[in-house]
Amino acid sequence: MPDPFDLDDDAPEPPRHPVAAPRPAAAAPWLNELNAEQRQAVETTEGPVLVLSGAGTGKTRVLTMRLAHILLSGRARPWNLLAVTFTNKAAREMRERVATLVGPAAEQCWLGTFHALGVRMLRRHAPLVGLESNFTILDTDDQLRLLKQIMEAERVDAKKWPAQALMGTIQRWKDRGLSPLRVGGGDAGDMAGGRAAELYHLYQDRLRTLNACDFGDLLLHCLTIFQDPSQADVLAGYQEQLRYILVDEYQDTNVAQYLWLRLLAQKHKNICCVGDDDQSIYSWRGAEVGNILRFERDFPGAAVIRLEANYRSTPAILAAAAGLIRHNEGRLGKTLRPGRQDAEAGSPIVVRGLWDGEEEARWVVEEIEAQQRAGIHLGQMAILVRAGFQTREFEERLITTGVPYKVVGGLRFYERQEIRDALAYFRVVMQPADDLAFERIVNVPKRRLGDATLQAIHVLARRQGVGLVAAARQLIQTDELKPRARAVLAGLLSDFDRWRGLVEGVPHPELAATILDESGYTGMWQQEKTPDAQGRLENLKELVAALEEFDSLAGFLEHVSLVMENDEKSDAERVSIMTLHAAKGLEFDVVFLPGWEEGVFPHQRAMAESGAKGLEEERRLAYVGVTRARRRVFVSYAANRRIYNQWQSSLPSRFVEELPAETVERLAEQGLFGGVADSAAAWAANWSSGYLTQRRREHPPEAIGPVESGTPEGGFSPGDRVFHQKFGYGRVLAVDGNKLEIGFDKAGAKKVIDSFVALA
Repeated sequence: MPDPFDLDDDAPEPPRHPVAAPRPAAAAPWLNELNAEQRQAVETTEGPVLVLSGAGTGKTRVLTMRLAHILLSGRARPWNLLAVTFTNKAAREMRERVATLVGPAAEQCWLGTFHALGVRMLRRHAPLVGLESNFTILDTDDQLRLLKQIMEAERVDAKKWPAQALMGTIQRWKDRGLSPLRVGGGDAGDMAGGRAAELYHLYQDRLRTLNACDFGDLLLHCLTIFQDPSQADVLAGYQEQLRYILVDEYQDTNVAQYLWLRLLAQKHKNICCVGDDDQSIYSWRGAEVGNILRFERDFPGAAVIRLEANYRSTPAILAAAAGLIRHNEGRLGKTLRPGRQDAEAGSPIVVRGLWDGEEEARWVVEEIEAQQRAGIHLGQMAILVRAGFQTREFEERLITTGVPYKVVGGLRFYERQEIRDALAYFRVVMQPADDLAFERIVNVPKRRLGDATLQAIHVLARRQGVGLVAAARQLIQTDELKPRARAVLAGLLSDFDRWRGLVEGVPHPELAATILDESGYTGMWQQEKTPDAQGRLENLKELVAALEEFDSLAGFLEHVSLVMENDEKSDAERVSIMTLHAAKGLEFDVVFLPGWEEGVFPHQRAMAESGAKGLEEERRLAYVGVTRARRRVFVSYAANRRIYNQWQSSLPSRFVEELPAETVERLAEQGLFGGVADSAAAWAANWSSGYLTQRRREHPPEAIGPVESGTPEGGFSPGDRVFHQKFGYGRVLAVDGNKLEIGFDKAGAKKVIDSFVALA
């Protein structure tokens, strides 16, 4: 069948599915199912429209009904509509819902993800950017391999300038709609010795030679065509055909997506963007919250419709979420309200302070069991964490208590690649005959041991009936291997022998860290500049921290084996564990939000890298977490947490204090932040006396830092030079009771308790 999206006016009209005859609104029963705000968003079809859709306000229904309404009211034919989503799943669900209303004609709408629609356009116009229509789309591995070849040919030091880092820079340029011709030499600083822009140009040239493009090119090439004055007819054709444009999750668009949409909408200006500026949480992958904030400026006269009737959460939860997000300045503003007249007020948000992370995990799981006894299904409960490394303690506790769980959007802690690799190193140290473990890491990180070397080891092991390590020891004594391979293999076996000799004399957490460092495994992930590399490093640090709970490395490995063996594989209902980023768009009856401490959430790195903007995005992430819940929310924080094998004291997150007092029930251990205090300052005032007294009984003073401040009777003053055992030297910037803000020489600005500080 001819392409239904073909813009050639001279081509014969392709066969079309019949479209239902237009019906007046009174004969459209689906409109009667909408509330007043939703109906306004559906029926305001002409001109630019921004629909600010809060959490749980029915944006999917609005998008679906709007698309169907335009078709059924006769305003356009299916091929005149463009509807853009961020995921294939969302596109598929929208198409299915529209099809129930308009029939098979839904198949003829331009409906899909940015990438799917971009590739559809690009294949038709590929020659205009030097490609053939059958171009290949490279995956991430192929992209990286190609860039490495170019860097090697240009003699760029890959150790100093990892290809992953340069690829990240190139993809950020593409997300911003910048072709090589629009990138200046200074745009990437000293990346690749100041040659990043040049290498980007070479990379794009090489892609054209291969008749290939990467995902970033799918929109970038379209922009190149649309912005080329000599090809003005191409853009004009799409602008004429696509009379109505609908965009989902507009707050998550990057600059390239924004430019693509804006160009397509210039003729008819019938663009409807649905999104929530309060849920923009993906800046780390290129999303630009400014796209939604400046919509009215980009499209003068735009109608702004707020969907504020929430059909998901209780009034108590909505009030808490509204009070929290109100602290953000970069927002358009809306206030969620209960959408059902019969909605019960609901229970207040429980905010629980605990002594440490282990106690927090125990409390969360006990509460899960209590909720289950109260009739809440496990599948309707979720633990939402800020960072992936936080899942381990909860997984351990759930396994111990036999509560089924699943990790959504990722693997369970002990199933993750970096954890399995690290465990393989530990297993070979403890048991040299563990062939599976040795085989897994013999060339991880890359040691340039080729297939011939590995095959020789396997052949000898089979012939003599010995393990791979034993076979390798024999081979390095012969000339069977090339000199370089022999030297590398000998060095690796020597490392294992040395680590094995440290088992009895070195604390096992320290030995584990040594193995990961000296093997080059930690360094491999430090060099990796992909978005998930930092998370893998955090997981490795958490793994080393977990060893503290066991008497030996062997005991820990046995524990992990039993954990994996006892892991139920049934399809029974399970508690969900996931990061807050992965939870967006989901909902549960009961939500647990642990780790609400300064530095953990809001995350220290996010604030250090992006300042005030980073803090506002962290607050939006907290808002997303709270609004996932239908009935109950449990927030928790720990006064003391072992992070990366170091105990550190923490203040409750500022987000805890920002929750309106009337929406919260505060609970804490006696002596911890004053039991049930009203503010973070009050918690902090009691923390040093109550908590430290408790910890002194359990640990020697040096384990928890200095407790004698050595301060004068009146305390500290701004400008005082001070010393903190963890952060080092610094100067007091501000004093709030016994809470100090200090500008440390190396660690930057931190908030600490004065009893952990001494005058320098």
